[in-house]
Amino acid sequence: MTPIPTGRLRRTADGSELVLSRTFKAPIEDVWASVTEPERTARWFGPWEGEPGAGNVIKTRMLFEEGEPWMEMRIEACEPPERLLLSADDESGGRWELEARLAEADGVTVLELIHHRIRDEMLGSMGPGWEYYLDMLVASREDTPRPAFEDYYPAQKDYFDGLA
Repeated sequence: MTPIPTGRLRRTADGSELVLSRTFKAPIEDVWASVTEPERTARWFGPWEGEPGAGNVIKTRMLFEEGEPWMEMRIEACEPPERLLLSADDESGGRWELEARLAEADGVTVLELIHHRIRDEMLGSMGPGWEYYLDMLVASREDTPRPAFEDYYPAQKDYFDGLA
């Protein structure tokens, strides 16, 4: 399988946003559960522990990263079933702001993943990673084989670097 990159870069007053989306033939509440319930996030990203709700800090296990590290994430906003905003500090001292926006029409839900304030030099590595994770979400929901990360990186690096 050769996945086709779908991410796009949006410039805002606050910097750049990397925007990726997936469409599901499912009610919004079901897709929301896939991105918020620990037993379901474990299938495509990793489980999380802690108290849900805006202002709280949770710990997420990155099951599909080398060493399966735990990462602390702060829930900045939680507006079920339409919006989840998380922030995290990475090991290089940078700050991630990730937002999931969901919208449903006629039984079809669109999930938009937005990586806010992404630095242009990070696009070539982050873009393929988010494409991979979103396709992992699709595979977990459709009960199909997981994609291979090697099909995303470095194959999609040039595409994402070109967005800058």
